[in-house]
Amino acid sequence: MAGCAGYDTKFCGGLNMTLFWDIFYWLVPIWVWIMIPFSTFYYEADDGMLMAGTSVGAKPNSRLCEAIKYQIMVLIIVGLFFALTYLFLNETAIPVMEYNGTDFAAAYQIQPYNQSNVSQFVSFSSSQLADMGPDDKKVILGTSDPFEGTEVLATSISTFFAGLMAWLGWFFFALFGGVGLASMPLDLILRFVNRPRHMDAVEFAEAEMSIRERVNELVDIGELIKIDQDEKENSGGKGGWFKIKSRDERQEAKEEKKTLLQFKQAVYLLEQDVEDFKNCSSNYQSYNPLIPYAALIFGVISFVVSIFWILHIILYIIPLGLGKNPVTPFLNSYFMWFDGWFPLFGVLSVAIFTVYLMFCAVKGCFKFGLRFLFFTLHPMKVNGTYMSSFLFNTGLVLLCALPIVQFCVTAFDSYAIYATVNQVFGTQIHYLKFFNYFWTNNVFVYMLLAFSVLTALYLGCRPRDTSADSLELRDRLKSRRG
Repeated sequence: MAGCAGYDTKFCGGLNMTLFWDIFYWLVPIWVWIMIPFSTFYYEADDGMLMAGTSVGAKPNSRLCEAIKYQIMVLIIVGLFFALTYLFLNETAIPVMEYNGTDFAAAYQIQPYNQSNVSQFVSFSSSQLADMGPDDKKVILGTSDPFEGTEVLATSISTFFAGLMAWLGWFFFALFGGVGLASMPLDLILRFVNRPRHMDAVEFAEAEMSIRERVNELVDIGELIKIDQDEKENSGGKGGWFKIKSRDERQEAKEEKKTLLQFKQAVYLLEQDVEDFKNCSSNYQSYNPLIPYAALIFGVISFVVSIFWILHIILYIIPLGLGKNPVTPFLNSYFMWFDGWFPLFGVLSVAIFTVYLMFCAVKGCFKFGLRFLFFTLHPMKVNGTYMSSFLFNTGLVLLCALPIVQFCVTAFDSYAIYATVNQVFGTQIHYLKFFNYFWTNNVFVYMLLAFSVLTALYLGCRPRDTSADSLELRDRLKSRRG
């Protein structure tokens, strides 16, 4: 909303941007901590994977009752956390420059103006005064002794929660956004490089045999995992959430989780290879040959945008955080140049650079999970996306929304200096007690830049996604069963 927030609201249809952002600040935690968890509990109640023993077949309670029960637990934990942090950390210490000069009333005698044709005084407010100019600044500097001070204010609940959600979201955005900035262009370009090509009879037979062997291996692994889960469930080995496990039990649970994630990774990559195989054979005539070229075009564009973001961080954001003058305004100059002759292009450019960060966060989360297997994969595919994946990625987008807004406020503060959101994130939230250390020292920005560079180096050495050895995984499962 920089294009509208940067001007007086009377030129923008009377929009109340403060109210707009307050609504946005409340919608994010409502969705992240209420709507998405409740929907996840509701849809996962049948399979027993998320909440052991809560399926409808295992208990007479309905899915709705089970979801409400777990949602209440989430609300209690989150509510206590929010209440305690607001109670102790709701103050913001804004640095100001204080001037002690002559008294304003003594220097300027302001009296209501009585129009000759009106029988009452004309109202007057300080907003009718002209903006301070260079001559006024010279007078103040010559008649006062300025010094740095601090204005301590208590923030509103909505503003504080926006800062708290931004701080929490920064941990996700710094990691996944950094990974996505490097992996997004590479994956799009590799989609063109590995585009479907016509195969001769020998290549077709070899590819078909390889896929058949991988399918058989993964079917065996899936059956072994299912047997292990059934035996553990029948023996009552899962227990409850608060059961204290021994060291061996924790190690066994960790190994089971790792095995399951490796299995899901192998299944996902096999599905991708099967789809590519079909595009090279049975679906070759119906496959749209423009898709790889579109991926190449978007890959080149995303590469340029990623490079621009990295350069903007190095040339503008980091020097600004160190208290120095930026090397160059860079993207700010580009946006302001557009505003000089066609403002719509400037606003669209800001939107493109901002939304690109959102896509990078989702891409980085999937790429990180696919390579390091720390959590369940949630791929998004047309006509093939599970509800749990929709909820997971929606939650990730919302968690990263506020840190992205704050990051763009810092990055484009020269362009959107008069925006309402700049006054909130750039002033009130930026100097919040405890949180200001992370933002004034650019801790998260350095993390974002570091993850981008490390990911680029890592993907330069290992550009292709590979799964664990199926035979080794199957042998490990068999050895665990004795």
